[in-house]
Amino acid sequence: MKLIYSHNRDLVAIGDWASTRLGMAKVEHIIKPHKPASTGRVGLRYPNGDFGEYFPNVIGAEWIEREDHI
Repeated sequence: MKLIYSHNRDLVAIGDWASTRLGMAKVEHIIKPHKPASTGRVGLRYPNGDFGEYFPNVIGAEWIEREDHI
């Protein structure tokens, strides 16, 4: 299972700077989906120190090669 940016198909990596509607944020961690209906989460830290866990689509990302989907 891989998390990629939808617009360019690059892998999402820890340390990437990603665009959100609130501005740029650094990817601090990635949580894989825990069941077929789950989307997983990405942990983002903003330059002002704020942190949050969000759905991957917040940074324009999607999972590919999921083992739990046919």
